[in-house]
Amino acid sequence: MIGKTLSHYRILDRLGEIEMALAGGGCGVSPWRGSPHGRPVAADAGVAFLQWALPRLGLRWPGFRKVRGQVLKRVGRRMRDLGLASLDDYRRRLASDPAEWSVLSDLCRVTISRFRRDRGVWDALGEVVLPGLARRATAAGARTLRCWSAGCASGEEPHTLAILWRLELADRYPGLRLDVLATDIDEAVLARAGRAVYPRSALKEVPDRWLEVAFAPDGAGTRGDRSADDVFTLRPEFRAPIRFVRHDLAADPPPGDPGGFQLILCRNLAFTYLDLENQRRVLGMLRERLAEGGVLVVGAHEELPDGGPGFSPGPVREVHRRARTEKKPNHERI
Repeated sequence: MIGKTLSHYRILDRLGEIEMALAGGGCGVSPWRGSPHGRPVAADAGVAFLQWALPRLGLRWPGFRKVRGQVLKRVGRRMRDLGLASLDDYRRRLASDPAEWSVLSDLCRVTISRFRRDRGVWDALGEVVLPGLARRATAAGARTLRCWSAGCASGEEPHTLAILWRLELADRYPGLRLDVLATDIDEAVLARAGRAVYPRSALKEVPDRWLEVAFAPDGAGTRGDRSADDVFTLRPEFRAPIRFVRHDLAADPPPGDPGGFQLILCRNLAFTYLDLENQRRVLGMLRERLAEGGVLVVGAHEELPDGGPGFSPGPVREVHRRARTEKKPNHERI
């Protein structure tokens, strides 16, 4: 990547939040108006800039409304690093230096993740979706349930899946093992995912039994003490089914084989931030990689483009099942 790394800007994001809190600003301060670490970006000008720039990156403005502050703070810091005084200056930089678009694309990555995010989805996965997929796989003589977590960020989603399987379902399907491919474009967050060390804030939705069995606390707190100011490390046996691999969902060829996954989690990513053309392309890729009767899970506020051709509704609105391919009737006379 050109210039500062994305991790650098994320660190500054956090420093800015801490400074605001110490100053008594809290959450009432409008974060997109600038930061002590970068040039202030006026709200209206920032929105106009994003509405201009995002479509040129294959992204859509509506997906960025709620996270515009985070992105514009990064843009302000980038402008400071380049010695630019205004967004008009930055536009001219983009026009004169095509490589800067790659930097801007990196600055527009958004990572918001925690364990068991959207609990209703995980309840449906544990009670209906995964048992159904496991029964079908067992009936077909399969030994592996293959899953793909696309846009896995720091690993909270695939690790939640692994814990759910091991603690709630594995004993019911002893001949079936879970295999999870977890991908993300950002190598820094993949490194964190591989370490599997999380602050207590990422575990707010985790049931007490899961916290007790699956995590080892590090720091001053006692085992399973949510009030302690410490971090928790996921135990190795819960990390074993997962492989973390760098993959750009918007640009790279799809991983695995056609029909190779029984479950794909693609939540709060493609169908939030990508433009319609890219959403359609990604959906086609995901559908191709799903086995017939396989399940695609999206975010709580996402919808599949064009009504999700090739999919039928699941037990909750975030769950979509790949429809079986109908054989065309043979009308030729014999």
